[in-house]
Amino acid sequence: MNIMNLRICITTCFLLFITCVKGQELNITNDIKKFRNSIKQDANNELVLLKKIIPTAVMDIRYATTNNFTGEILYEPEFELYVRKPVAEALKKVQSTFFDKGFGIKIFDAYRPYSVTVKMWKLIGDERYVANPAKGSGHNRGISVDLTLIELATGNELDMGTGYDHFSDTAHHSFEHLPLNILENRQLLKKTMESHGFKALETEWWHYHFIWPKSFDVMNLKARQLQRMH
Repeated sequence: MNIMNLRICITTCFLLFITCVKGQELNITNDIKKFRNSIKQDANNELVLLKKIIPTAVMDIRYATTNNFTGEILYEPEFELYVRKPVAEALKKVQSTFFDKGFGIKIFDAYRPYSVTVKMWKLIGDERYVANPAKGSGHNRGISVDLTLIELATGNELDMGTGYDHFSDTAHHSFEHLPLNILENRQLLKKTMESHGFKALETEWWHYHFIWPKSFDVMNLKARQLQRMH
């Protein structure tokens, strides 16, 4: 175990201990067998590989590279994007809606292992931009997605005013001191996502979570564990 992984492990154990003490223990799934059993009980629990469901979507997995706010590689090289089954079905409809308008979706992140959220929290520690591990996140539960829009004709991203993971007021939905075309681009993404069951995060124009009547468990499964299931 390298030093980075050791630090993440120690921090995770500490946070879990604190959570238990407060009587708010998270139900974290690390065991692939437990996960398989949960799918047998409810097919909606499945983490679906997005590139199979939406092959026309562009996958730009930032946390598998150094091109992210940490400057570090947080995901394994073989990491791919997954979401819960109903989320994947909704995103497929989103992509179809945008296709009719000459646009497509580019996805930066979806399911995120809990251990990665712990590391992000250590770096930022601001709940406006990073989930508190004591609560777990929509990404950890496989119901959140980070994305933007591209032009089908050119492959270029629509101008959203900031890049991905830009942690300032400028990235907030309520920030209106921007050119009209940028505000319209953000509104186009938001309106379409919300029409298919997603809710926007106020502080991040790229982040949406899917509204579902049941609560999904927090997941800490690695890429290789998920790949064995597909």
